[in-house]
Amino acid sequence: MKYDVIVIGGAFAGLTAALYSSRQGMKTLVLTKDIGGQGLLTNDIQNYPGFTSISGFDLANKFQEQASLYGTEFIYDEITGIEDKEGEFIVKTREEAHEADSVVLAFGKTPRDLGSPGEEKYKGRGVSYCSICDGPLYRNKDVMVAGAGDHALQAALYLATVASKVYVPEKGNRISGSEDMINDARALPNIEFIYESDVAEIKGEKTVQSVSLKTKSGSISEIPVRAVFVEMGYVAKTSMLKGFVDMNKDGEVLIDMSGATSHPGVFAAGDVTNIPYKQAIISAGQGSVAALSAINYIHRKRGKGAMKSDWKYIPAARKEEKINL
Repeated sequence: MKYDVIVIGGAFAGLTAALYSSRQGMKTLVLTKDIGGQGLLTNDIQNYPGFTSISGFDLANKFQEQASLYGTEFIYDEITGIEDKEGEFIVKTREEAHEADSVVLAFGKTPRDLGSPGEEKYKGRGVSYCSICDGPLYRNKDVMVAGAGDHALQAALYLATVASKVYVPEKGNRISGSEDMINDARALPNIEFIYESDVAEIKGEKTVQSVSLKTKSGSISEIPVRAVFVEMGYVAKTSMLKGFVDMNKDGEVLIDMSGATSHPGVFAAGDVTNIPYKQAIISAGQGSVAALSAINYIHRKRGKGAMKSDWKYIPAARKEEKINL
C-alpha cells in the first residue's frame, strides 16, 4: 500500500511525528516492533510538561491514542531495509514492503531478540516484543514473558490484567528487578516465576503452542503457552542505514536543524539521531520537526506551497462553531 509518510519507530519521537503528519491529512503508517520503546522502562516520569507524574507506559499509550485519532495506521513488524526508487521509498519488513513519498527515522533503540530456537519462525505468530500492542490478543490465555529485570516485570504486570496465566522464567534463584515491581508481581496469583530456567526452544504449529525450558541441571520441561513476549532490553540497529544516510562513528543518524538527513526525503528524530540529551520531551519535539519537514518536502514534490506551521485558520463566520481541531 502507498503512504504519504512512513514513520519507523513507535516511541515518543515516532508517535509525535505520526500525530503531526496525520493531523495534516497525510496518510501515515508507523512501523515498529513495540510502542513506547525505552520509555516503557520508566515508571515515574516527573519532568514531562503537563504531568506531575506519569509512567512511560501510560504516556506512550496517550501518544498512540492521539495519533490514532487522526488516522495513523500501525503495523508491528521489524524493518529489514529501505530503498529509494526514483524518489519513492520502499520500506521492507520481514513480512512485506510498504511505499511512501517520505520517511521519518525515529526508531531509537529497538527490542533485543531472545536468540532461542523458534523465535524467528514464530515472530508475529505468537512471539511478540510489545505487551501493550499484542497482549489483548491473548486475553484469557496462558502466556510467557522471556526476559530479565524491569523489562520483564513490567510486561508481566500488564499481561496479568488480560491473560489467564503469565509464566516468567528466571535464570537465577531470585527475581531480578526493582523491589516495588517484584512485590507487585508476587502479589498477583496468575504470575508464576520459574527459577533457574531458561528458554530452550519456542515450539508450535502455525502459531506458538509451547515453550521448552532448560534448568541448570539440564532437565527439560515444556510449558503450554499461546504467546511469548520477549523483554530483553533494547539495542541500536542502524547498520541497515549504512550508505543510505550519513551517520557518525557511534552509528547515530546525522540531521540538520529541520530534521533532514543526507538523503532527500528522509528525516530523522529522537535517540537515533546525533542530537544530544536523549529525553522524552526532546524526542517528541524532534518528532514534530521531522514530520513538518516531511510534509513540506511532499508539498514541494507535488508542486504545492510549503506549510509554515501546524495551526488551522477558522473563518470568523465559523468561530462560534464547536470544532475540534
